[in-house]
Amino acid sequence: MKRLQLHIGYLLILMVLCNCKTKAIDAKSSTSVEKPNILIIHVDDLGYHDLSMNGSQIYQTPNIDALGKESVVFTNAYANYPRCVPSRFAMMTGNYPIQNGSVPDDGFKMNSVRDDQNFIKNIKNSGYQTAYFGKWHLGNKNSLQQFGFDYSFAAGHAGSPISFLYPFNEKKGKGKTKKKPITDVDEVGKKGDYLTDVMTNQIIDYIQKADKSKPFLAMFSLYAVHQPLEAKKADIQRNRKEIKAFNFGNQPEYISEGTGRTKMRQDHPTYAAMVENMDENIGKLLKVLKDLNIDDNTIVIFSSDHGGLSNDGTKKRQLATSNYPLRAGKGWLYEGGIKIPLFIKWKGKLKPITEKKSLIMLMDIFPTLLDITANQSINTAGKSILPILENKESWSNRTVFWHSEKARPVNTGDTKSSAIRKGNYKLIHWFKENRIELYDIEKDPYERNNIATQKPAFTKMLLDELNQWKATF
Repeated sequence: MKRLQLHIGYLLILMVLCNCKTKAIDAKSSTSVEKPNILIIHVDDLGYHDLSMNGSQIYQTPNIDALGKESVVFTNAYANYPRCVPSRFAMMTGNYPIQNGSVPDDGFKMNSVRDDQNFIKNIKNSGYQTAYFGKWHLGNKNSLQQFGFDYSFAAGHAGSPISFLYPFNEKKGKGKTKKKPITDVDEVGKKGDYLTDVMTNQIIDYIQKADKSKPFLAMFSLYAVHQPLEAKKADIQRNRKEIKAFNFGNQPEYISEGTGRTKMRQDHPTYAAMVENMDENIGKLLKVLKDLNIDDNTIVIFSSDHGGLSNDGTKKRQLATSNYPLRAGKGWLYEGGIKIPLFIKWKGKLKPITEKKSLIMLMDIFPTLLDITANQSINTAGKSILPILENKESWSNRTVFWHSEKARPVNTGDTKSSAIRKGNYKLIHWFKENRIELYDIEKDPYERNNIATQKPAFTKMLLDELNQWKATF
């Protein structure tokens, strides 16, 4: 009997040891395993085709291209809205950008999010130090701390800088500005400084000095490449020469769209300089991860908040870029307004691949990060894409929605519209005009062939589903 008890005792000890070993291997079930750092690079107004890896022949983005080669790259990734505030609301909350039946817009202040629905606070509670750099646009500086960030720099109400050239809160040229100033930046800048350089140096300094006993979540929300269109003189001159030598062939400079025009050429030397400066700074930031030997254990997420500024309306304006061959741009629910570059790198954990099937939304980012860091989920419209990253699932038949009630026919030429994408098909409904367009995005990614009249029953089904979704808000 004693021998039997002894054997049972040994067996129990072995079971405990094995269980402990399993937990040590599984990062989701033990805090003893080193958790990954998280670096989110979120660019403002960057179009899908503004990267050389996605076909730009004007803008050179070698550092972002190199990051893409090490990442899971999604070619069916979308912003939840074609403008800044609603898009950022969706990303940070994991939900569609509709609150109390209305779309949040400029001047919106992020209402308090319940702690059990707050991704940042939940990730922080799992052991992370949290920091936010750059464009917030969802409230003042204090709201970032209330939202769960330990530290922030140059973040607040401002949707864009008054100037990218020091002093950053003073307009260059004629006229006055009503833009909100950006806190912190002039205090650390000096004559001759460029804002994107200053911002990058600040996040690099944070990462270098971060508490090494804890993982960090740092979000770098660039003000680039949003207007005002300002860049370093040498970069502008270089791009002016390159663009002048480029043969655009018979490509028109503009075509008519909505109440205004769509820009069809990437021929703005200052914008090109801004894109290339942004790429250079991202290269500097990524190099620091390697220099600190934390590259292997850092998740890097790169994205844009919506399409590039390529459209004007009844008021003609200076346009930054062209999203061609995608249709239209910022403000529109055509692909040029909502299709974004999105890729995720986790060296040694995620196999670099181009994922062409799954429909991915910005509102999926933080549900995924919470899944990775704390093995938790929050009931939101956004979903963890970890199964896709691990090549276990594909979401080609997903149904997603958009509702753009804050149209700007004067500035970007768009009118009020809603959209649904179900699998390969996308329906856009201009609900004030009662105008409907249907596209097979797989066969017609540039939305040139409206097939609504060819598929009346299917069109009605999609429109009914879209209206049913809208009725829930």
